[in-house]
Amino acid sequence: MREAPAGDFDYEETGHAYSSVRKSEPRFGVAIRKAFGDAKRVLNVGAGAGSYEPEDLDVVALEPSAVMRAQRPAHLVEAIDGVAEELPFGDCSFDASLASITIHQWRDLGAGLKEMRRVAKGPVVILTFEPVALQRFWLSEFAPEMMQYESGRMPALDEVAAHLGGSVEVSAVPIPHDCVDGFAEAFYGRPEAFLDESVRRSQSAWGFVSPDVEETSVARLSESLSDGTWDQRHGSLRRLLAYEGSLRLVVAMP
Repeated sequence: MREAPAGDFDYEETGHAYSSVRKSEPRFGVAIRKAFGDAKRVLNVGAGAGSYEPEDLDVVALEPSAVMRAQRPAHLVEAIDGVAEELPFGDCSFDASLASITIHQWRDLGAGLKEMRRVAKGPVVILTFEPVALQRFWLSEFAPEMMQYESGRMPALDEVAAHLGGSVEVSAVPIPHDCVDGFAEAFYGRPEAFLDESVRRSQSAWGFVSPDVEETSVARLSESLSDGTWDQRHGSLRRLLAYEGSLRLVVAMP
């Protein structure tokens, strides 16, 4: 085990229940699989508990956290211990490479993205969040400190494209109302979820504010739900079948 976390969040300390809330959303998986085209062999970087790994392809998974590797389902390949910035593979070893909801945690974004490009003959596929759009999410009203920090963690997409080079396409990914991948915007129409500590523990953003700030934010939301203020302002989101927030799919070709 590493002496220090490989990224900006310590999953060894707080990631033990991650996979219970953060599951693969099938509709995102379809978009990711389509982006791979005719790729046969794929590297999943920052693979975590295995979300969005295409089960019909030859996958190599790389994940620095032992706690996260231990949560991978038995039907998925065993993940290799390693970091994005130093991929232990030769040039063009894979047809494609994938990084889903992870690049904002890397210590050196440029190095990691260039490594992903180096080892992939074809597409580099990245699922990430657009920082300005994320800051507009309604949770900023109740947890402003957390959301400001979280949006600041997200790299600008033009920076991502510059590191990847080649031809880069970015598309918005609609978030379904019943999304099973429990990142913050997944609960756009289910605000009560944030009152559940297990949900918050599966979202690394809460780990960057103090317990007092978290408690105040949750109390503020709870009061707004109890007195009807949240529904007066945002109640229409409960009936919205899909929400176009900050989630983006980046596909880079050499």
